[in-house]
Amino acid sequence: MKFKFKIQQYQTDAVENTVAVFRGQPTHTLSTYRRDLGTYQNQRIIYKEEEAGYGNHRLELDKQTILRNIRSIQNLYDIAPSETLAKGVAPVNLDIEMETGTGKTYVYIKTMFELNKQYGWSKFIVVVPSIAIREGVAKSFTMLEEHFMELYAKKARWFVYDSSNLQQLDSFSSDSGLCVMIINTQAFAASMKEGGRSKESRIIYSKRDEFGSRRPIDVIAVNNPIVIMDEPQKMEGDATQAGIKRFNPLFVLNYSATHKTKHDTVYALDALDAYRQQLVKRIHVKGFELKNLRGTSGYMYLDSIELSPKRPPMARIEIETKTASGTIVRKTKTFGTGDSLREESGLAEYEGFTLSEINAKGYVTFLNGVTLRRGEVTGDTNELTMQRVQIRETIKSHFEKERQLFKRGIKCLSLFFIDEVAKYKSYDEEGNEVKGVFQKIFEEEYARLVSEEFHIWDEDYNEYLRRFVPQEVHRGYFSIDKKTNRVIDGKVEKKTGLSDDISAYDLILKNKERLLSFDEPTRFIFSHSALREGWDNPNVFQICTLRHSNSTTAKRQEVGRGLRLCVDKNGVRMDKELLGDDVHEINKLTVIANESYADFTSALQKETREVLRERAAKATVAYFTGKQIKIGEELHTIDELEASRIIIYLEDNGYIDEDKHITPEYREAIASGNVAPLPPKLQPIAEGVTRLINSIFDPKALDDMVVEEKTTIRENQLNENFGREEFQALWKEINHQYVYTVSYDSEELIENAILHINAELDVKQLRYIMVEGTQDEKQVTEFGDTQSQSHLLTDVCTSTVRYDLVGDIAKGANLTRRTVVKILQGIKESKLYLFKNNPEEFIRKVISIIKEQKSTMIVETIHYNMTEGKYDSNIFTVKSKMDFDKAYEAKKHITDYVFSDSKGERQFAHDLDEAKEVVVYAKLPRTFQIPTPVGNYAPDWAIAMEVDGIKHIFFIAETKGSMGSMEMEIRGIEKAKIECAEKLYNSISTAKVKYHKVTSYSDLLDEMGKEC
Repeated sequence: MKFKFKIQQYQTDAVENTVAVFRGQPTHTLSTYRRDLGTYQNQRIIYKEEEAGYGNHRLELDKQTILRNIRSIQNLYDIAPSETLAKGVAPVNLDIEMETGTGKTYVYIKTMFELNKQYGWSKFIVVVPSIAIREGVAKSFTMLEEHFMELYAKKARWFVYDSSNLQQLDSFSSDSGLCVMIINTQAFAASMKEGGRSKESRIIYSKRDEFGSRRPIDVIAVNNPIVIMDEPQKMEGDATQAGIKRFNPLFVLNYSATHKTKHDTVYALDALDAYRQQLVKRIHVKGFELKNLRGTSGYMYLDSIELSPKRPPMARIEIETKTASGTIVRKTKTFGTGDSLREESGLAEYEGFTLSEINAKGYVTFLNGVTLRRGEVTGDTNELTMQRVQIRETIKSHFEKERQLFKRGIKCLSLFFIDEVAKYKSYDEEGNEVKGVFQKIFEEEYARLVSEEFHIWDEDYNEYLRRFVPQEVHRGYFSIDKKTNRVIDGKVEKKTGLSDDISAYDLILKNKERLLSFDEPTRFIFSHSALREGWDNPNVFQICTLRHSNSTTAKRQEVGRGLRLCVDKNGVRMDKELLGDDVHEINKLTVIANESYADFTSALQKETREVLRERAAKATVAYFTGKQIKIGEELHTIDELEASRIIIYLEDNGYIDEDKHITPEYREAIASGNVAPLPPKLQPIAEGVTRLINSIFDPKALDDMVVEEKTTIRENQLNENFGREEFQALWKEINHQYVYTVSYDSEELIENAILHINAELDVKQLRYIMVEGTQDEKQVTEFGDTQSQSHLLTDVCTSTVRYDLVGDIAKGANLTRRTVVKILQGIKESKLYLFKNNPEEFIRKVISIIKEQKSTMIVETIHYNMTEGKYDSNIFTVKSKMDFDKAYEAKKHITDYVFSDSKGERQFAHDLDEAKEVVVYAKLPRTFQIPTPVGNYAPDWAIAMEVDGIKHIFFIAETKGSMGSMEMEIRGIEKAKIECAEKLYNSISTAKVKYHKVTSYSDLLDEMGKEC
């Protein structure tokens, strides 16, 4: 299995923003210099071509131009503006902020390719703070090689710095291609300090006989490399900074989620941005507490609360019970209100513990006044008891998630971090492996819990569970002693708490893809906490840290190992483009904490709040005025009048309060897709305005990022409404699967593309600003009397970059070269001439226009054909557990509960239940999908209605937003999907089923009136 990579807009923005800082820098080939070959030249014949070295060409832009470019980018992306160029180890020091799990390594590798393509720079050094990150970066270069070869038709020649193989530095200097050196501060930090006593310091700063009597640092520095700092906040020591300065960097790019020292920020995607854009998993927390009850040592653990429409709530509580033989064992039993733990256990320690209340919100109360909450362990302060509970809850969460993912072909992994290898595995005197306490507990709990997971209606998953025994499903990843070949705790750095054992990281990374195969039995992984930075497997869905409760490991570090969006068995990323609204239903990371939910989440939110980028806290006229937004490819600056209109819009709709803070009503409208449309005069800039509103900091948004383990409804089976004649007739009409065909006339596409390119294409000519100044007569180091003058940059195409105009457009628009040639031959000569003004913008805009015309024609010509495929009725019940908070107990629905994601959906279900005209209805699951050329589409409701007590009308309804916002704000992919659904149900399908977009039940009645 290989990971599949694709171009994502937020990553492209990060790359383009960085590249745009140097807008106006001429494109050059590499600077050529004569290499110092040292004493090699006295030992053998040296050919002239061997003397050639290739370094990065110098920066030709002045500081004012670079600052102007930076501020332009910051204004457009709502980043706090830089007053001056930030000071650092290089003339230019840029910060690129990217949340953990969003692909910063991908971004900076792509940035290298783009800087090479646009400016000719080819020498890069990636500096990382640890061996774990170094090995991960090297793995990324290997995995991405084919991907970037397809995009840029070249490979990056990369190597990991090794002081015992200095000849790699000669290759780095003499190679004219794109070259990258990866170096970690563990191998190099000591050597950063010139004159240091370490072995590495002596090597890099001294003349080496084996290196032609040259200093390695000099061979590196002459290339004027671009330095990329991965996690710079971990490399701020004076010696490290001084050493990086000796690399003689052209400029420095800092990539991190948590910058400590701020420079000039050109891109910011923090934790809140990543969550809102659904680029990382949502965090689900199970918290636990140990408590002692006064006057009793009775052990109790509230496992769960079971809800059913057919009986009162029941509580599953683990207690100690006396067996017939008199021994004491722990068992989980189900209790109802009025049940006595004393009678059930046979033990006097439970005297007075009779259930008086079972609350669906997650707690029970006893007659003696004691309250026991979900996740609390009482009557036993043994740490091992808590750890057993953690292991048990991890296995339960794993099974719940695994069942959901199995049908989608997604492997589910759980990760345990431990502090002592001996708790997982040790050795006896003869060298035989001995199971540690955690391994024993895991196998006991797994064997007990797996027996409860076999369901009659899910035989495929049952077979998967039967395939492996408990001993096969877990594995340990630890450091290995080279002498004894035994697993050990390994050396841990005092400062970082991390291991520098390369062999352990090699093992983790080597098995990264294999762990995602269903043929590999390992699903539960035990690893030393010191190796945590090595784990970034995207299919980790449960993380459990079995460590002493006084550990101070940061919560963001703890959850960061599982934030990446998962992939399926084919390596395809399960993101919003593929899953739509289900992205956080599938991508949910469960943290099994060894502390209470409140303690864990408050600490996590505090850490998150501390690292969020600077944001405006209030919606004011001043905030919006002067902000730049994009309209297509053009920039628009919001004036004061437009800013005032935005404030009026927010006030009129109750989206801001008297203090100008964002209100809960706005958050609810965003979540339900019912945001009121902007007034007509703001519609042309609606997309940019919405982005600016969402950028205003809302402290409540952090609450949504982490969700607590809640009471769930275990079963939501089909009821008698499903069997009703009316629903069966409706189900017969819609229970079909379709394939589509699209066709378009190539000549028509060519004509339309030519027409719109001639009418719409506008390419701005590049400009540069020349600044002149005269050296001061007295202060010779200062320059005064400066003057600036703007000039057009002509003859761009005479640069050394060669453009494959036809090929680039063909690839971007997914057309043949022949079709592209015909389009270019047909456009006006004046439009084709624009290519010389700005080749990159010309290609980008032409591709955009062609794709827009192509998508319009595809939707117009789509044709659906019914296949023999049908949906099984279990699609309505496949989710084994759902949050009680989202449950609406329905009357006319085909299951007992409707699970809604918003107040609007809940109200719509309520109105359907109360309406006389509605006979029966179903909330359609996301797996009920209509294929379209731009992705699968899932409608919301199927409704059977009755007119005059006789005629039945069937509706497929869409309630994702108000009519105004649907018409004006839905763009691109979602709009095309809806148009395809309308074609299927209203034109191609039978007249018995009608498709409509509605806001409320009254809208549905209006549509029914039209049908009658």
